[in-house]
Amino acid sequence: MPASYQHLRAFHAIAVERGVSRAARRLNVSQPTLSQQLKALEARHGVSLFEGRRSPLQLSAAGRDLFALTQRLFAAASDIDAMLGESTEAAGMLRLGSDSPYYAAQVVDLFHRRHPLTAVQVRMGNAAEVMRWLAEAEIDAALASDPPGDTGFSYDPAFSDRLACALPAAHPLAADNAVPVAALAGEVLLLREPTSKTRAFTERALADARVTPGAILEIQGRETIREAIARGVGISVFYSSECPPDPRIAYRPLDTGALTYALHGFLLCQHERRRSAMMRALKGVVAEVRGAA
Repeated sequence: MPASYQHLRAFHAIAVERGVSRAARRLNVSQPTLSQQLKALEARHGVSLFEGRRSPLQLSAAGRDLFALTQRLFAAASDIDAMLGESTEAAGMLRLGSDSPYYAAQVVDLFHRRHPLTAVQVRMGNAAEVMRWLAEAEIDAALASDPPGDTGFSYDPAFSDRLACALPAAHPLAADNAVPVAALAGEVLLLREPTSKTRAFTERALADARVTPGAILEIQGRETIREAIARGVGISVFYSSECPPDPRIAYRPLDTGALTYALHGFLLCQHERRRSAMMRALKGVVAEVRGAA
């Protein structure tokens, strides 16, 4: 008895996501519908494809064998769409998540000009949140900084960024072309929340240089820190893309000597969607933005 393509699609999504609820969000169907399709596939062929029903689901021996085949099946289906000349014009809705307002705005601006009929939703968060949204299919693609490796995702280089020191415009260090990391010793340093990657790189640069600030104030949010700097509360470190013009603030490159603390950003999507019209359109825009940088 031939297997149902729809049932195989349901199984494949559940196997990839290791859970029914996340797979249902990924396929944009209800959880009961997906569960029924899986049960129908197992009953029709007399096999158990998962060991138990609690997430994270573990494939049975038969499930592992079938998953190896469905990976090839859906990769081939994607290749067929591309080979038959699927339109490169994106359609419908693009849901984009990002941890970088600056690069997200650049990409959305160019994407809208290249594909004006496509609706766009942008969701901002830190890198960990953005990766979780992508894993749970709450967004279609992500612009994320130094994301962890995951074989379920497709990665395309998007941007790179370097550290800069932000000071009150009247601060003595603002007279220099760059601020040596050693000059942060004794200063009041404003840092973001512990989950911030900018903070992690800043703390690494300080530790490597054996520099201790005079005091550290933890303030959540870039905007609040910039306002505190403008009021003379202290200084901070941002990535250069996080430095919008403000006459009250001076931005200078942070000189860390031979050590560099570059932040690398990537465009990510589910691996099996990398050849879809929407993703090909988005990848083209990201490549164009990156080439113009």
